[in-house]
Amino acid sequence: MTASLLEPAAREWKETLQHVGHDMYHVPEYVVLDARLYGGAPAAFWYERNGRRLLVPLIVRDVPDSDLRDAISPYGYPGPVSDAVAEDAAFWEPACAAMRDTLRSAGIVSAFVRMHPLLGSPPPTLERFGTLVCHGETVSMDLTVDEDEMWRQTRSDHRNHINRARKAGTEIVFDDWDRLPEWVEVYHDNMRRVGATSYYFFTTEHLAALHDAVGDRMHLAVALEDGEVVGGNTFFSYDGIATGYVSSTRRAPKRYADELLYDSVRRWCRQRGDRVFHLGGGKGGANDSLFSYKAGFSPSRHLFHTWRVVCDSEAYERLVRERRPDADPADLTATFPSYR
Repeated sequence: MTASLLEPAAREWKETLQHVGHDMYHVPEYVVLDARLYGGAPAAFWYERNGRRLLVPLIVRDVPDSDLRDAISPYGYPGPVSDAVAEDAAFWEPACAAMRDTLRSAGIVSAFVRMHPLLGSPPPTLERFGTLVCHGETVSMDLTVDEDEMWRQTRSDHRNHINRARKAGTEIVFDDWDRLPEWVEVYHDNMRRVGATSYYFFTTEHLAALHDAVGDRMHLAVALEDGEVVGGNTFFSYDGIATGYVSSTRRAPKRYADELLYDSVRRWCRQRGDRVFHLGGGKGGANDSLFSYKAGFSPSRHLFHTWRVVCDSEAYERLVRERRPDADPADLTATFPSYR
């Protein structure tokens, strides 16, 4: 049995990804760039036993005004990935124990891990070493069906809006990265409108650096009206899984570029051989208007969980008592970690 907290350049990180099903969120280059946005250090917990492996991408952050740290998943759906089946308790129990102990030894109080809805149900053993919270459902599009079937699966209002956008002459252009700064302006306008936190104001520099790092695994689709960028999607295409990163369209009456973008991206990804396009869910996994909008493109649903692990119970309880005296340190189902 071997367990350690890896740096992105570690040989074990890339070797593990060659043996386990995973997505873009598990690639070290992605974790490195996302860690810069969070102001933390990129890392991954790695475990190997009897030829089976586990990898959990993490961003390690300082706990303000202390000598402690905590860990969170990179943005998206990283989750633990392994070549051990979920029911193999003989692997998962020592693996989870090793993760808790390894993180505690590194001064890490807690870990907040977002599971990947498409990569299988969470192993039951995770509940013994933390708390699993189900937040709701996410939506995916099955790209293995023909385009007529994709169209039939699309809700009537979306079909109507897509047709209107086409008739209005809205044009979708792929991978014209010179258009990125124009689209980022549109995106930032929407982030200001919805009152997003500073993290979500992804800059042109960050998106360009991410594209440079992962190459043809990241794409940009922009919607043009009379040559003006009115919307766009950035998305990944990785090992058969297409997944949205960030998207936004300038709001205006009777403008339906957003629906046309989703429709165009799924057709483009299907032609490239992707099997599924993961749209994600509502805000925080909620069954809200955003979820309803995405649900109008496909009937496919997947449960989204987070896994909350307290690695150092004494330090965790002390931090909560000091910083959030109204919170119950034993309740890991609400805001986690409670001391933030």
